[in-house]
Amino acid sequence: MMSVQERVSLFLEGTRRRRRDIVTPEGVTLPVEIATFGERATAFVLDVALWLGASIVLVLLLLLVAGPLLRLKGALAILAGALLLATFIIRNFYFIHFELAWRGATPGKRAVGLRVIDRGGGPLRPAAIVARNLTREIEAFLPLSLLLTLGGAGGAGPWGRLSLLAWLLLFALLPLFNRERLRAGDLIGGTLVVALPRRVLLADLVDKALDHRFTERQLAAYGAFELQILEELLRRPEGLETGRARREVCDRICRRIGWPAPVPDAEVERFLRDFYAAERAWLEREQLFGRLHADKSGSDAEPPPR
Repeated sequence: MMSVQERVSLFLEGTRRRRRDIVTPEGVTLPVEIATFGERATAFVLDVALWLGASIVLVLLLLLVAGPLLRLKGALAILAGALLLATFIIRNFYFIHFELAWRGATPGKRAVGLRVIDRGGGPLRPAAIVARNLTREIEAFLPLSLLLTLGGAGGAGPWGRLSLLAWLLLFALLPLFNRERLRAGDLIGGTLVVALPRRVLLADLVDKALDHRFTERQLAAYGAFELQILEELLRRPEGLETGRARREVCDRICRRIGWPAPVPDAEVERFLRDFYAAERAWLEREQLFGRLHADKSGSDAEPPPR
């Protein structure tokens, strides 16, 4: 039976999601909320609509440029092949580019409030992003294109069309049959789609007086998801393991933001609290904190302490 606190949380946050604890390389246990099937489907539809729009614009431009050449023999077949290749490149470039540039989020995921993370708690690798997105070709786009071309032209009989539909449904409904809502691309890439925190982080860790000052460029290298991890670390009881984890996280933050001077061991906790307070204030000022968003910084930066 749910406690009163759980009932209030459920009322405030809406649908109850599945949760999972991810242990970061520093030993910080971070609870994450797994994205629902409906949220993932909504984000996918939004992304498909966007890249379809981009593809239509490209097709119109190609027709405008190559219009006079269509009178030549065989030009139509060449143009059709070029269009298929261009849409394939745009489709894959769209998903891979945004998940690399926005660190696990596409425009559709950003609108819904989702993000891709590493299922083992480590940094999200480019190879995992490429693998999970190329797998989508086999999951959806290949059977869908065969269904539209062969089925529409009568090249596939009733059993062929049923097989293609079964193919589509099998991969589309796969997230419903596992606890972490993983699709085939997540299984291959070792990734997990989570819902970003919708409530602001607690304010009791924030002090008004800061001993360390940070520039906007330094603060822009971090995000709400990493800030949640930092909060979990600052709330851990004092101890030898906690001290080591804070030291490692502090060193990673300094390398990532280009902090000019080394932080002594005695100032590690104060430095992390100051960075937490400054980052939280910056996110609130930029109207990113607690909203449906994804991090803006690129994936070429050093992986965050996750």
